[in-house]
Amino acid sequence: MAGIPPLTRADAEAQDAADDLAFLRQEFVLPEGVVYLDGNSLGALPRRTRERLREVTEREWGRDLIRSWNANGWIDLPGRVAGLIAPLIGASADEVAVADSTSVNVFKLLAGALRLRLGRRAIVSERGNFPTDLYVAQGLARLLGDVEVRLVPRDRLADALGGDVAVLLLTHVDFRTGEMLDMAGLTRAAHDKGALALWDLAHSAGAVPVDLTGAEADLAVGCGYKYLNGGPGAPAFAFVARRWHSAFESPLSGWMGHAAPFEFGPRYEPAPGIARLLCGTPPILGLAALECGVETIARAGIERLRRKSLALTDLFVGLVEQECGAFGFTLASPREAEERGSQVSLRHPEGYAIVQALVARDVIGDFRTPDILRFGFAPAYVRFTDTWDAAVALRAVMENDEWRRPEFQAPRMVT
Repeated sequence: MAGIPPLTRADAEAQDAADDLAFLRQEFVLPEGVVYLDGNSLGALPRRTRERLREVTEREWGRDLIRSWNANGWIDLPGRVAGLIAPLIGASADEVAVADSTSVNVFKLLAGALRLRLGRRAIVSERGNFPTDLYVAQGLARLLGDVEVRLVPRDRLADALGGDVAVLLLTHVDFRTGEMLDMAGLTRAAHDKGALALWDLAHSAGAVPVDLTGAEADLAVGCGYKYLNGGPGAPAFAFVARRWHSAFESPLSGWMGHAAPFEFGPRYEPAPGIARLLCGTPPILGLAALECGVETIARAGIERLRRKSLALTDLFVGLVEQECGAFGFTLASPREAEERGSQVSLRHPEGYAIVQALVARDVIGDFRTPDILRFGFAPAYVRFTDTWDAAVALRAVMENDEWRRPEFQAPRMVT
């Protein structure tokens, strides 16, 4: 825009110097020279995690063996991690369970929602929802035989909430574009028609303030390996509002969800409260790693993380328009920072090849079909200078036609 001086690397350096979260970057293992903008797929490794896993494997498991369930508090680990996650999502600790994967928890919560709304046999979601959530819903519908999964465009969600709908299943932050949905408004629309609302927080928790209690959400799930930095395949979490605890029934009635798991009786009796969401033996190594990741994020505070996230994504949008305006990119994310999560997505017909060329330059983002270049800005460790360097690398990839190299082209199907 005329009259506005261009952004420079010095501007980014000044923002880094003023960053009150700059200390957090030192808490993570990050390769020298790599600009990592894929923390919305896999968070970086906290330094404390390496030490903690060595302690768990060598001392607690290696020396103390099975005694560690009591002596080292393994049995309490799911609850401890749940207590750390709860404030990040606007929940109480006794409303959160840490267990299983996001997909398994979606299954449990959808099945439980159908039981809470007997006689209603429809699940509503949007067509662009995260695919695994839709796949799980479709699998549950096939299993039960009389359940319909109704997929509609986002702007038709309220219209689809008829009297036969048991649950509205949505993702808070769109995984492709980063658009953030109106949790409170859509939950209210579901409640007005007698349905429950189940929210997937995989691209929210740890980067975006979430207020499940304020929104009066009924159910939620979330991922441990993105912004919570729990490591690949980290345990996930599930939320059930306290008002549903006494009536909620999990379809996976494993021994850790039993009211008296160590009595080993032949008949299942659900544990009181959120503990009935547990199923099998807790994965101690995964939980120990997740605890380190969540503790690191909690030190920053979600509000400070969000302020930095907004600044990082605004800077990147401005830099792409300044440095790459001639190369055919369009903004897939909302332009207003408050309407997006902690990512910026661009559209380009050669998106796959461009992302591969960036990765070759050690600028790591990712691609989502058909044409989206996706850049995640984990505010715990991404710097403003990283943002500058990524935009300059993107310009170089386009100016030098690096994306045209044969090894960067998408593999073609043979017919």
